[in-house]
Amino acid sequence: MRLKLFLFSIVALAMGSAAHAQDDEGGVTDVSGTPEVRYATGVTPAADPENTLHLDLSTGGRVTIRLRPDAAPSHVERIKALARQGFYNGIIFHRVIEGFMAQTGDPTGTGQGGSQLPDLSSEFTTLPHVRGTVSMARATDPNSANSQFYIMFMPNLGLDRNYTAFGRVTSGMQYVDAIPRGEPPANPARIIRASIGSDNVPPPSAAEIAAMNQPAANDQAAALEAALGELAGETPQ
Repeated sequence: MRLKLFLFSIVALAMGSAAHAQDDEGGVTDVSGTPEVRYATGVTPAADPENTLHLDLSTGGRVTIRLRPDAAPSHVERIKALARQGFYNGIIFHRVIEGFMAQTGDPTGTGQGGSQLPDLSSEFTTLPHVRGTVSMARATDPNSANSQFYIMFMPNLGLDRNYTAFGRVTSGMQYVDAIPRGEPPANPARIIRASIGSDNVPPPSAAEIAAMNQPAANDQAAALEAALGELAGETPQ
């Protein structure tokens, strides 16, 4: 069972403690001895459709993220592969903390799940955790990232070299800001669709966005349809 993201305590960082991370029960786990640090080379690469991630959110629009394969090649390939599989479509933002970050990528919506692919080895870089940075969630093991990731609302440089940052939002940050807060939120936002720029997937229609914002109603309608089908002797699809 996968553990939730261990992120640095905002309060501890404000007090000048940048060598500890907060665990699921609110305790503190020392991460100052993380063994491996890799560095991105050269200057920030130019925009490249093959290394551009689009997240169409139920909050109303498209978030564009510039991926950084020069900094975290394995993590970028994982994100691209899962996006192209449709893995992220419909997944909620299950952990959203005001002034900190919005976390998603768990198909169970609990913070305990991931993909069927193996966990990734860490690729800690010097990419800073500033507003709009996109980074991989993990458990206490540095090599436990799988599918969950988070988007930073505000800078938190204590996360640098302790979590694998693999990209940054270049447009649509207002749709990230609009994600409802909570752990989990009462009415969580969803990724309607994730896609790679070079695949030229169009943004969702207004009707798709509206439908994704009514998951409870959709679930009730599906259950009713299935029940009526059973009464008619049909097998639900």
